[in-house]
Amino acid sequence: MDDLYRKAAESAEYIQKRLTTKPQIGIVLGSGLGPLVNEVKEQIEIDYGDIPNFPIPTVEGHAGKLIAGEIGGKPVLVMKGRFHFYEGYDISQVVFHIRVFKLLGISHILVTNAAGGVNRDFSPGDLMLITDHISFFAPSPLRGKNVDEFGVRFPDMSEAYNKELIAMAEKTAGELGIKLQKGVYAFTQGPMYETPAEIRALRILGADAVGMSTVPEVIAARHAGMKVLGISCITNMAAGILEQPLSHEEVMETAKKVEARFVSLVNKLISNWNV
Repeated sequence: MDDLYRKAAESAEYIQKRLTTKPQIGIVLGSGLGPLVNEVKEQIEIDYGDIPNFPIPTVEGHAGKLIAGEIGGKPVLVMKGRFHFYEGYDISQVVFHIRVFKLLGISHILVTNAAGGVNRDFSPGDLMLITDHISFFAPSPLRGKNVDEFGVRFPDMSEAYNKELIAMAEKTAGELGIKLQKGVYAFTQGPMYETPAEIRALRILGADAVGMSTVPEVIAARHAGMKVLGISCITNMAAGILEQPLSHEEVMETAKKVEARFVSLVNKLISNWNV
């Protein structure tokens, strides 16, 4: 048995023993978006540190807790805190939870993040549906020996973000009167923010937003055959656009301001998912 598969199976077995229902939807919460867990009904909370082989997040705004329960009548498993490449983890550790989700039988994943706006038509506080991504700047989470139990050696990425889920999100946002942007998310390694020259280059490449997470998780999820929806909270404009310094405090403050819209959208969206 492959060592990665064995470790993921140990984690999944531990988590399953703590649960009372079988989760269908996995949710990964980005910086400042953790309050969504307050909407989870009949909560079961598991500290990452108690789960065999699980990494521990080190970033402010990432609590390091797995929350099981229901949102919108659907059984969910919520990651309150994720793992980043810049924390020093190997790329396989960054996506370890996605492999565990796969072994738990999860079929749909919602990934969220705080992102910098590259598109000049965006404003801090916007919510953006991710339609595609750019990822040239870190190792692939599929690097190394393929684990056939997770997926094929050369997975297709032509629809990394599920078009049906994107259309449903647009419809749901319209019903709630919530404005949504759509665009391409660029993944960079961090933890430093990008330079103005890097942002100009990313804009030329077609990026609308930039951040330091999400893409490795999406690659691993698609490798495993899961359907993915991605939502970015535009918490600041990227370097060089407003000619002002960037800070993590600004990211957290803006995420708090959009909390109510984000929570109402996710609540209704998940209740409408056919899983």
